[in-house]
Amino acid sequence: MLYYKYKRPIIDDEVKKQIESVLTDHPAYGHKRIALELKLNKKRILRVMKKFKIKPYKRRVKKPRKIEDEGKPPTSYKNLIELICPIAPHAVWVADFTYIKYQDKFMYLATIMDLYTREILGWNISRYHNKDLVLGALLDAMRRTERRPQYLHSDQGSEYDSQEYVLYAEKEEIHISMSRKGHPWENGHKESFYSGFKLDLGNVSRYDEVGELIESIHQTMYYYNHKRIHTSLKMSPVQFRRLYEERFRQTV
Repeated sequence: MLYYKYKRPIIDDEVKKQIESVLTDHPAYGHKRIALELKLNKKRILRVMKKFKIKPYKRRVKKPRKIEDEGKPPTSYKNLIELICPIAPHAVWVADFTYIKYQDKFMYLATIMDLYTREILGWNISRYHNKDLVLGALLDAMRRTERRPQYLHSDQGSEYDSQEYVLYAEKEEIHISMSRKGHPWENGHKESFYSGFKLDLGNVSRYDEVGELIESIHQTMYYYNHKRIHTSLKMSPVQFRRLYEERFRQTV
């Protein structure tokens, strides 16, 4: 007598192995990015991950508060990009910085992101969060790209409305845009970036020297720009930019 052998457990086991393979190279990927990587339906990936209790190998941590900015009066700068949807690179750059706790100290990472491509164009690492930290990231972005944005958006942190930062941007004829106070979602792309970036960076306590941490930050930045699938782009930021550039060349 012949019996039908139910195939779903066999297929699910194979999908499980594929998921684990992706997580080996991309330990912070959730089910959506894993589905993009494997070119499978995201509902199937989520079902299999729940079935086998598979979770990303790196998990999110809570962001510390910027106590020094609490009670700071609102800036005179407005949110100029609220109704703007860029259709090309270098129209809108967004700026922010984050904290990385290392050996009972804080390291600070400031970055500049192109809002259209989601590529991190420039960054700066420092022991201190001040105007030099954020200005250094802007200068790095302009050096790497040899471009300047039409709009430069950030939150209302004291670093971003410092005289040196503002004067430099104005000298370069860049329009300064800032989120409204108490509206962190108006710079949500950068909030989301740092959340994922820290997952990819992992536990920094494994580094004995600060130089090792800085090298890992640079490597993680390269991974984000060149290899990590961005959910909304369905590819990495650099791949998306290059695709735009190729299409642009074909139209001129």
